[in-house]
Amino acid sequence: MKISHADLVAQAMAEIETWSPHDAQQHLGDSGVSFIDLRDRRELEREGRIPGAVHAPRGMLEFWVDPSSPYFRDVFGSGNRFVLYCQSGWRSALATHTLVHMGLEPVCHIGGGFRAWVDAGLPTEAVERK
Repeated sequence: MKISHADLVAQAMAEIETWSPHDAQQHLGDSGVSFIDLRDRRELEREGRIPGAVHAPRGMLEFWVDPSSPYFRDVFGSGNRFVLYCQSGWRSALATHTLVHMGLEPVCHIGGGFRAWVDAGLPTEAVERK
């Protein structure tokens, strides 16, 4: 390997904005903030999500964000601040880094991810199985 996953995450973290779970929670419910859950659908169904979060699977994110893509999702054209998270903060760091380079702003991620959110005792909601 020329570069490890840990190196990629460290490079991303050096260039992106990271919010703690408590910082993020202060913006929960703000009309100008969209929480984006990058985890796999099975993770959401098993563990729940941050209340009101939009599910955007990591594998589709770049396509959903780009207005020229046939997969574009309106939420990403809202002009909101985007707060990304995954389970532990690695996928969301890489995704945030990518979105910054694509020009989507403002965007940040939750350090420690959903696990840190839950460990901090912050609210979650169940996700129905499809």
